[in-house]
Amino acid sequence: MTFFADTRFSNRRRALAAEMAGRRIDSMLVTHLTHVRYLSGFSGSNGALVLSKDLSARIATDGRYTTQIAEEVPDIDCLNARNVAVELLKEITGPCRVGFEAAHVTMVQFDALNGACGDDVTLVPVTGLIEEIRLTKDQLELERLTGVAELASTALQQVLDAGELAVGRTERQVAADLEYRMRMLGAERVSFDTIVASGPNSAKPHHGAGDRVIEPGDLVTVDFGAHDRGFNSDCTRTYIMGHTTEFTEEIYSLVHRAQAAGVEAATPGTPLREVDAACRDIIAEAGYGEYFVHSTGHGIGLDVHEPPMASATGSGELREGMTLTIEPGVYIPGRGGVRIEDTLIITAGAPKVITRLPKDLRVI
Repeated sequence: MTFFADTRFSNRRRALAAEMAGRRIDSMLVTHLTHVRYLSGFSGSNGALVLSKDLSARIATDGRYTTQIAEEVPDIDCLNARNVAVELLKEITGPCRVGFEAAHVTMVQFDALNGACGDDVTLVPVTGLIEEIRLTKDQLELERLTGVAELASTALQQVLDAGELAVGRTERQVAADLEYRMRMLGAERVSFDTIVASGPNSAKPHHGAGDRVIEPGDLVTVDFGAHDRGFNSDCTRTYIMGHTTEFTEEIYSLVHRAQAAGVEAATPGTPLREVDAACRDIIAEAGYGEYFVHSTGHGIGLDVHEPPMASATGSGELREGMTLTIEPGVYIPGRGGVRIEDTLIITAGAPKVITRLPKDLRVI
């Protein structure tokens, strides 16, 4: 297993080196911790990596992680340093061009990096290079994503089976039960703050979980995710408490149809704008277009939100091996809202849905 993991990381570094060559970059300084982990396997909170065009690499972390980095990154020589990026740059001799992750470096940090370079070392801002490589997941990534999605889905099913989502309980209590169950099933942590949005709060896409007591007739939206071994899950279900109304049945049915259309549209070669339109057009034609206030979906992996992005202004198209959420919603201020979300793996045919929880209207 260690050999397989090492090969996987070195293959990613090889892909990055090939992209560097096209931009005339001699070495690449990687400081974004997600990318350090993607390219090396190191999961500590302080680290940086330099990759040269000849595929040689050097990683740095401080003494807190001496044992951890030896276990996680046995194939790259490690520099023990606190100010990891600066110390790695001090080792580079020119003349050469060194790329840095411009989207993840502040001006203060850039000044420090520039000051560490010799006169014949030029820092070159780079954006989107590693993100493009990350777009298509390898088999192990897909297995990890499937596993953590199943873990989270099992946790919500346990909450439902135990009657922990119920009238008379607070949003915060339900969220705590769900997070506890994800932890007990093996999650390292939650992927993001759990949303349990009831009644009028369900009209707020990112409400959170407060002290409101769930009441009969409420729509309750549960948006949750688990994090395990670097990977994240993301799923949303909406339930109706006690009894339905004409309003709750109407918007639930509408979002359900839109979400199914988005899943069906998510095939290789489909422009991301068309995936968004597959959901958005159904909602707009029903007269609720102004109440669908966010994009249709996003990729998921080491980050909860990462490319590709399915939105009205999105660019590019889907490819096999990508991930994508499909999560249309309708939110009526003061009344309530519905969101239904699945995470998909894009395959050669129909997408694989890895958040396997029922989506038919459920009254609890």
